[in-house]
Amino acid sequence: MEEEVKSLNFIEHIVEEDLANGYDRQDLRFRFPPEPNGYLHIGHASSICLNFGLGLRYNAPVNLRFDDTNPAKEEKEYVDAIKKDVSWLGYEWDTERYASDYFQQLYDWAVELIKQGKAYVDSQSSQEMADQKGTPTEAGKESPYRNRSVEENLTLFEGMKNGDFEEGKHVLRAKIDMTSSNMLMRDPIMYRVLHKPHHRTNTDWCIYPMYDWTHGESDYIEQVSHSLCTLEFLPHRELYNWFLDQLVDSKKLRPKQREFARRNLSHTVVSKRKLLQLVESGVVDSWDDPRMPTISGLRRRGYTPESIRNFADTIGIAKRENIVDVSLLEFHVREHLNKIAPRVMAVLNPLKVVITNYEEGKEEWLEAENNPGDESAGSRKVPFSKELFIEQEDFREEANRKFFRLKLGGEVRLKNGYIIKAESCTKDSEGNITEVQCTYDPKSKSGSGTEESLRKVKGTLHWVSVAHAVKAEVRLYDRLFNDENPDGHKDKEFMEFVNPNSLQKITGYLEPSLKDAKVGDRFQFQRLGYFNVDTDSTNENLVFNRTVTLRDTWAKLEQKS
Repeated sequence: MEEEVKSLNFIEHIVEEDLANGYDRQDLRFRFPPEPNGYLHIGHASSICLNFGLGLRYNAPVNLRFDDTNPAKEEKEYVDAIKKDVSWLGYEWDTERYASDYFQQLYDWAVELIKQGKAYVDSQSSQEMADQKGTPTEAGKESPYRNRSVEENLTLFEGMKNGDFEEGKHVLRAKIDMTSSNMLMRDPIMYRVLHKPHHRTNTDWCIYPMYDWTHGESDYIEQVSHSLCTLEFLPHRELYNWFLDQLVDSKKLRPKQREFARRNLSHTVVSKRKLLQLVESGVVDSWDDPRMPTISGLRRRGYTPESIRNFADTIGIAKRENIVDVSLLEFHVREHLNKIAPRVMAVLNPLKVVITNYEEGKEEWLEAENNPGDESAGSRKVPFSKELFIEQEDFREEANRKFFRLKLGGEVRLKNGYIIKAESCTKDSEGNITEVQCTYDPKSKSGSGTEESLRKVKGTLHWVSVAHAVKAEVRLYDRLFNDENPDGHKDKEFMEFVNPNSLQKITGYLEPSLKDAKVGDRFQFQRLGYFNVDTDSTNENLVFNRTVTLRDTWAKLEQKS
């Protein structure tokens, strides 16, 4: 049977076409260019997977370049977090670059543009410049400073660099066309004065280049062949090319900008500004809060790199933006964790069961497989005793035929253990059931091969021995927003859709094999979902996060509504 050949996405088609038209495969180079002004989120994961995936496909280098041109918002903390995220996703960059590496070269090129009459210092206020910009249907007006002499422009620009002027006093603008139909071509700003220390250059510079000026020139310096951007940069492509036109050496490779659509995730926001707002307002604890769509938040919640890469591969690359249902991301983490996560038993809403005919003080250790889908995962021992915890919802005094869990007079099998029968129950003064008294069939032990052990009962319950149970804090995470598109309402703020039940902290009772679980370890709590050990966990106080439920409970809720 022939192996299925995966079809190319439109970006790969562009690369293939360039190779067919004379590009040397050795000239291919890509880059992932985050701005270090926040943590990476799931939207960035698609861009990471695209650029590094192309690098792997064509055996081409991929640079990790930090576009660090705004010292007011950028920090080393974000640089370190981004590097950790890219590495965790499983990718290696060829070289680590920074736009700040090129500040001197960019300045020198700007001086050349001034000398050629293609850039000038404008001394208007930002409001005056905005007023002169025009509209998409109305041409802009030229600045009164547009025709300053080269000598005056050079002097002013050097003064800006040396810190002689306060912020907002002057800017450097490219001299292009104030009548262009593309508003971005109407004499865009190249430099502004900022008296703020930079995370790498400290106070060496008092002027900082704008993104549009920095972007293409950085690609050119690094000899990036294909500069892949999200769709909002499509109108910027004309300016990207204009700046390159002024500088490109015909003997060197000229970068090519191409755009792909963002993939927005339902029930969340991915704007860094809005994510920061969630942190600063205390809706979440931090950038890596497990409810956040940041890569660090997903990692802390228990997502695997493989699940995120598979998600990015499934949604693919497109030319039109759309919202991807978060349930698809949850599907991929379920699918991967189902393969790799050991099965364990934990009870999160405990009800005591007493086996009245089980010998007082007796305990036995039962064999339990770690993963039925992976023989190499082996098995472990779990303790069984007279008193057990089961989930409260697994018992009813009375129930219909469709209730296959424990009910008075009914039987169930305890996972890896015995068949038990509920004989009676005890209630408190308010009528709440506090204990269930059961009997067990001593010959029905799972795996014993007896006739009784082979008897079929419809329900199987997970359980934990009371005497051996390990207490843990369990954090039940749910979607951060209860609206599919919290950012899509013109008349409402996204904060109005915060899900008040996105986090519930409870005490769980776990089988003793989990007492030595380490931060990041992932498990399936049988019948409950996938969980992992949180970074807050200590030897004295275990903390588990719910990564995802076993089934898409939101889909059921939406169907009902």
